[in-house]
Amino acid sequence: MTQQTLPDTRPDRRRPGRAWHVVRHYLEMVVAMVVGMVVLGPVWGLLWPGLSASVAADALVMATDMAIGMAAWMRFLGHSWSAIGVMSTAMYLPFVALLVPFWAGAITGGTVLTAGHVLMLPAMALAMLWRRGEYVH
Repeated sequence: MTQQTLPDTRPDRRRPGRAWHVVRHYLEMVVAMVVGMVVLGPVWGLLWPGLSASVAADALVMATDMAIGMAAWMRFLGHSWSAIGVMSTAMYLPFVALLVPFWAGAITGGTVLTAGHVLMLPAMALAMLWRRGEYVH
């Protein structure tokens, strides 16, 4: 008599581990962005003393500092250049979008900087969802 193999109906116990992996990676990128700002911010202060006088330049340079820190960490982890490009784009888009109402006089420079940082976080999460194969192992 042959033994029949039944399908495995147990819940997938790996899913919580996958979710934690994605959350951990997201938090690591946020830390790398903060490191990028802290390390590169003073350099810009020396090279471009009046930088903060221009909201657009200040916002884009700050996004660049964060993107450099995040890109370095992602590359260290072995992510592709295209994934790094998508994530960097997600970081710039909120600032670029907010500059339009700023230039129209509808919002202040402080709003651009604050909202840009806040909106960057869900934009990054969306980029991770869009390219989830890059983040779920």
